[in-house]
Parts: sequence; structure tokens; C-alpha cells
Amino acid sequence: MITPTWVQLGYLAVAVCFILALKGLSSPRTARRGNLIGAAGAVAAVVLVFFSAPLDHVLPILLAIAVGTAIGVVGANRVKMTGMPQLVALFNGVGGGAAAIIALVELGAMTDQRPALIDLIATAFTILVGSISFAGSIVTFLKLQEWMTTRPVTFLGYPIAYVACLIAALGAAVGVVLVPSVAVGGLLTLLGLTLGVLLVLPVGGADVPIVISLLNAFTGLSVAATGYVFENLLLLVAGTLVGAAGTLLTILMARAMGRSLFSTLFGALRGGSTLGATTASDRPVRSAGPVDVAILLGYANRVIIVPGYGLAVAQAQHTLHQLVEVLQQRGARVDYAIHPVAGRMPGHMNVLLAEAQVPYEQLKEMSEINGEFGQTDVVLVVGANDVVNPAAETDPSAPIYGMPILKVNQARQVVFMKRSMRPGFAGIENELLFAPTTTLLFGDAKDTMSKLLAEIKAL
Repeated sequence: MITPTWVQLGYLAVAVCFILALKGLSSPRTARRGNLIGAAGAVAAVVLVFFSAPLDHVLPILLAIAVGTAIGVVGANRVKMTGMPQLVALFNGVGGGAAAIIALVELGAMTDQRPALIDLIATAFTILVGSISFAGSIVTFLKLQEWMTTRPVTFLGYPIAYVACLIAALGAAVGVVLVPSVAVGGLLTLLGLTLGVLLVLPVGGADVPIVISLLNAFTGLSVAATGYVFENLLLLVAGTLVGAAGTLLTILMARAMGRSLFSTLFGALRGGSTLGATTASDRPVRSAGPVDVAILLGYANRVIIVPGYGLAVAQAQHTLHQLVEVLQQRGARVDYAIHPVAGRMPGHMNVLLAEAQVPYEQLKEMSEINGEFGQTDVVLVVGANDVVNPAAETDPSAPIYGMPILKVNQARQVVFMKRSMRPGFAGIENELLFAPTTTLLFGDAKDTMSKLLAEIKAL
């Protein structure tokens, strides 16, 4: 069937929207606009498909759209900032699962035809990769939501099971190509789901940003393959963009973690790369109250803030912004040091601080800010741990060894805001906590930040 010219022009406009959306999302300053452009493009794409192609079962389709829209609106409005990574994981999983289901249904239709070899290869690819993305995203969601342990999960014979499942999945994919049938496709789906679970189970907390990006790339590639099977240019373009962006982001996150992409994909065969711990240290540290820390910050000329997941958990970003404004009024120069993998997903801290209306100019990437710590009077670390842990540079046995860190240990004074002495996701002590230039301020970040703000205002 020849696609009408007006539909092709519509597809072109939507594709441009998606490209502009990705461009906008590359910077905190333009991210909101980019997101809106992408959403508008997605709505336009649905409308185009709905009115340009003969559709059966219109009422069920409209009902599904209404239900999906309601769930999306309610979920997006109610989700907290700490739940954003989980929401991203769910959205990603739904995309991969939908692509796999569509490919499976299409495979059933192919059994009555003589499909081209390339179509069968694309269908098998979509079923396998989409299933892996769906199952892996669900496990990622469960880990992030802490409905299951965030620690790496392995078992006796895990490497054998992983390799066996991978070989069986590849064999089933070949079977779909050689003997196309729903039964073989169903087997491939089950193996893909199992492989997705096995891929994510051994991943510890510190590797979650890489896994989210990787699964996002998988979903994009499966959607692109679906577009090829259906000869739908819009699906092909959208999937390719998501797959390419996810792949690039995965590589960037892996570099930021000091890991190779191969290690991310197959490091699970060694039993996981990170190990979350729960044991709190009993070593002596130097601690202080809000009054002492307020004096330290209130008379500093150069201050750098290092935000982490603990800031998101406490929802203290607005109070932190007020604190920074007060420090600036007192003549201090203040910036935020953003580590690429701080939080639970790429860009988590950027989104968190943007919600508090923090000026984009104050958000400094690691490569931009690291050279300034040596001339900094006070570094305030709020809810971060592993991204400032010197063990990444000094301890070859540490699970985070090789990961680039924010060099806060070079500052004249460091203030850690922590709830307890429990280590970060990597499960190792941070020697910076015991340094003579480090002061710990214990308590809930939001409550402690409010007291700190009041004390600084009173100076």
C-alpha cells in the first residue's frame, strides 16, 4: 500500500520533532522544551496512524488509549523525585514489551505467507531484544523500588545458566528464521525474558545508571526493527534515534564509572561488579552541629555543593537552594558539582535541582569543576558517597576502583551531611569521612538543612 503524501509529510514532521527533542534534552537549559516537543511529536504520530490507516477494533483501541493516558498522567503527577528512575524503568520496559508482542503477533501472520528472510531476522531480533528489555526493566524497577534486594543476586552455577540461556535464545532466534511459528516465537520470548532477568539480577546499585541506559538502547533497537518489519518509516526513525541515544549514553555512563561496555554486558558472569552493604562503621569521626557548620559556610568565599541520592530521598533540594542564595548574598561564590552517575539514573541530579529552580549556570559537570576543588574553602556533600570516595583511585580491590570521582578531598574543608555511617551502594568505607579536614553533620538532610539555613541567616 502506497502511503499518501500528506502522511509522509506528517511522518517527516514528527521525526524532526523527535530529533529536536533529543537535541533539547542534551542540556538542562533546554530539557523542558525538548521534552514538550517530543511529547507533541508522539501525540501527532498516534493521530497520524489513527486517521491514515484502516483500523479494526476502533473502540478497544480508543479505550486502550484512554486507559493508558489516565495511568500515565496520574503516575507522572504522583511520582516523587526519588521515584523518577523507577518510572523511567517502567516506561522503558513497556516499550520493549510492546515491541516484542507486536513482533510475535506479526510472526503468527507470517506463517500463512512466504516472508522474506530479512523480515524473519528482524522479527526474531525484536522478540528477543524486546523481551530482554522488558524483563530487565522490571527487575531494575524492583531493585530501585527496593521491593527486592538492591544487592547483586547470584547463585551457584549462575555463569553456566547465563551462557546456556544465551545460547538457547540464539538457537531459538535461528529457529524463528528457519521454521517460523508462534510456538518457536513463544519459546524465544520466554528465553528472552529469562535472559533479561539474569542480565540484571547481579547488578549492584552503582551500576544501575548504566543498565537503565543499556535497556533503553535495547528498547529503541527493538522498536526500530519493528518499524522495518511493518515498513513504517516513523517507527524506524524513532527507534533508531532512541537506540542510538541509549547506546551513546551507555558508553558515556560506562566511561564515567570507569568500566568498559563489555564489562557491563558480560560482567555478570563474574558475579556482579558492585556490592551494597548495610554495616555502619564504628570508627571515630569529627562531627559538628548546625551552628558550627553555619559559621564554617557563612564565612567561606568559595563553596561547592555535591548533591547525591540522599538529597532526593530527603526532598531537601528547595531548602538547599535557599541556603545557596543566602550564601551568595553574603558574598560567597557557590556552584553545584554534578557527577555523571550521582543518583539512580543519568541526569538525576540535574532534574532534581531544576525542580528547585537552581540556575543552570551553577550546575558544573565533573570535568569542569574538578580543577577548582583545590581553591575551595568548603565543600558541602549532601547525600553522596561513592562519587567522592578516594578508594576509586587508591584501592585496586574496591568495586568502584577506576571510577572517576569528584576530587573533594583537595578542598580546605569538607562537610558531609549524612543520616548515618552506613556506606554507599559500593559497600566500602569512605576514607574521606575520617580525614582531619572532614566534618560530619548527622541527621535527615531536609531537617538539618533547615536548621543550617536558620543559623546562617542569624550570623
